[in-house]
Amino acid sequence: MTRTLFAGTAFALLGFSGGAALAADSLVVGHLADLTGATSSVGKPYAQGIADAMSYINAHGGINGKTIEFETVDYAYEVPRAMAAYKKLSGGSDKAVALQGWGTSDTEALSGMVAKDQIPYFSGSYSGHLTDPQGKGSAKAAPYNFFYGPSYSDACRGLVQWAAADWKKKGGTGTPKFVHMGDNHPYPNAPKQACGAYAKELGFEVLNEIQYSLKPGDFKAQCLSLKQSGANYAYLANTAGSTISLLKSCETVGVNTQFLANIWGTDEGALKTAGDAADGLVWVVGAATWADPAPGMALVREISKVSDPSGAESRPVHYVRAVCTVYYMKEAMEMADKMPGGVTGPNIKQAMYQKKGWVPAGLDGVCLPSAWAADDHRGTTVVKVYQAATKGGTIAMNPVYTAELPRRPEWLGW
Repeated sequence: MTRTLFAGTAFALLGFSGGAALAADSLVVGHLADLTGATSSVGKPYAQGIADAMSYINAHGGINGKTIEFETVDYAYEVPRAMAAYKKLSGGSDKAVALQGWGTSDTEALSGMVAKDQIPYFSGSYSGHLTDPQGKGSAKAAPYNFFYGPSYSDACRGLVQWAAADWKKKGGTGTPKFVHMGDNHPYPNAPKQACGAYAKELGFEVLNEIQYSLKPGDFKAQCLSLKQSGANYAYLANTAGSTISLLKSCETVGVNTQFLANIWGTDEGALKTAGDAADGLVWVVGAATWADPAPGMALVREISKVSDPSGAESRPVHYVRAVCTVYYMKEAMEMADKMPGGVTGPNIKQAMYQKKGWVPAGLDGVCLPSAWAADDHRGTTVVKVYQAATKGGTIAMNPVYTAELPRRPEWLGW
């Protein structure tokens, strides 16, 4: 059953099958999404994947016969709206047993609240600050925060590993220069300190950051600064819409820097829009792509038919990662259902620690094998690096490197 309020309020429709009062055999799951805000270019396909996956689960037996009841809340990437929506989901008889969330600023702001309320929070934010459940590292404890895929920090470290190998492969001499580029915002800033330290460790000179907006715009001034800096490698910390503008602006002014994009920094549609300007772009891919022949893509394609019955739409990899996220939650809820007390937040949390090398049933080859522990919420430290080939109007995404990062204790929470 899906409760939905329509656009014009703080809510937007992604799926609907009517219902009024909460049934005894229903489980409320909150869903916070950015459909109209600064990160909506990637927020919309991710949110659609979350909604489609939960609707598909409901149509195929639910959680051991229990229906997931959810409403998709478009908080437009504004923290106060996320906080207001959370207050509704965290109290009363309709209290959520889990949440599917989105951005870094709101997820980090809600981290203490979800811990107090004991509501597992599965986010689209992969901030390393959310990976320390006990507060042993330098960040505050985040015991009820989970996400699928490598953290932003580990993903950036993986890109820096690739860059170091690329520098040697190309016969680079001297000290390569690395620069962080992004908005002055919790999401782009999340990996900056951690990744910069690792870049120095690998022999890079780390330059002063260059800021550019999460919102698309004319970034020629920033590109000229990049060109003047002599940076050999630039990490792009914003989302795809902003990346397109940056790449096109830098092409205009003749920048030759090798760009490295974070996991939200590009996708199939962004590469097509950026065209030749995106050629050679290197970025992180956290799941199988739509074109991959992985066995589990058959299930993803069936889930996609929830909102595209024709099956004709090609989904970006953000959609696929969303499906993985929901299915980890699904299986944790199924395990919790068999524990004393049933599907509660604490039981879902404990269920998340029960499996190693975990790939949800039916998603073989799609989701990275993952494992969460009571003292470490880094689900995986494997970073899959791809490179784009976009010359001549043909779009190709080619795997070029896989980094398997160590779980250093000092990296926990960063």
